[in-house]
Amino acid sequence: MTSNMQNTDEGAKSALTAFQASQTPAGATETSAPAASQEKAKRVLYGGQAVIEGVMIRGRTQAALAVRRPDGTISLRALPLEAWANGKARAYPLIRGVLVLLETLIVGMKALAISAEVAAPEMQAGKPAGKSSSAAMTAGLVVVLIVGLTFGVALFFVLPLFVSRLVEPAGDIWANLAEGLLRLTIFLVYIWAIGRMKEMRRVFGYHGAEHMAVSAHEHGQPLIASSLKQFPTAHPRCGTSFLLTVVLVSVIVFMFVPRDPFWVTMLSRVILIPAIAALSYEFIRYSGTHLEVTWVRVVTWPNLLLQRMTTAQPDEQMMEVAIEAINHAIALDARTAGVPDRAESAG
Repeated sequence: MTSNMQNTDEGAKSALTAFQASQTPAGATETSAPAASQEKAKRVLYGGQAVIEGVMIRGRTQAALAVRRPDGTISLRALPLEAWANGKARAYPLIRGVLVLLETLIVGMKALAISAEVAAPEMQAGKPAGKSSSAAMTAGLVVVLIVGLTFGVALFFVLPLFVSRLVEPAGDIWANLAEGLLRLTIFLVYIWAIGRMKEMRRVFGYHGAEHMAVSAHEHGQPLIASSLKQFPTAHPRCGTSFLLTVVLVSVIVFMFVPRDPFWVTMLSRVILIPAIAALSYEFIRYSGTHLEVTWVRVVTWPNLLLQRMTTAQPDEQMMEVAIEAINHAIALDARTAGVPDRAESAG
């Protein structure tokens, strides 16, 4: 897929308390931004994901990818977003949630594949380059995406349904509740198991760095390591928070779905996933910009707490990569909008 990408390589309560405290970082002051470009950039809700030795940040029209090379330099690339996911339908609640989910999966897989190429070029030695390589990568990503989605639906939605049939004699409500609790348990164990993998620790560090960079930008702080250190590694719009919200919303929604006939029940566990994802996205989107509301802080506490399992305190080199990623995203947006390239930063 590299032939279609612009290559611009150049040189738990405590979790909630920490995040609330970060809303007014100690010793930090708002940077003056008289220029309209700075204010315009701040209005964008940036977000992204950690990849292998790097960070991807989604902008308005492109995603910015920053990856640390083996020689210590940072590779910067721009990944085009999916046109079908950024049309007029993107403005409509619920519909946009499904579009964002699908686009995130596709762009995220592309970013992950490219980061593997950059961070471990020796693994790509001897592989053909050009259009054939791009086509092979695209086909591979499609297969991985289909397999991953199928596995996820089977593990988190279908399996709990079948196991919960043991509780059906007690009534549909109890069976649905047992199904939901089992789904939540499987999800938490899955996250815990991933966190036990030694290879994931650095990815979690970059995950934390991505959150800290986004938080610093949202609070108008300079995009430098000392500013990032004032913010926690958790963020309310995190993808981990989204997944947990999907699980919890599914418990509520499926409580009201009859379990007879069984084939209808099983079909509902699949076809209602987009609707559940859409509702979850709207909640995450709202909560991310309304943390001053008491009930929002209360219901987002489990999400922030869970991120202690999927983020780690990054070192300054990881922060540097995250800063480069978000600055590159801002620059790409600025070129599209006709405003100055980089976010201003003090110091």
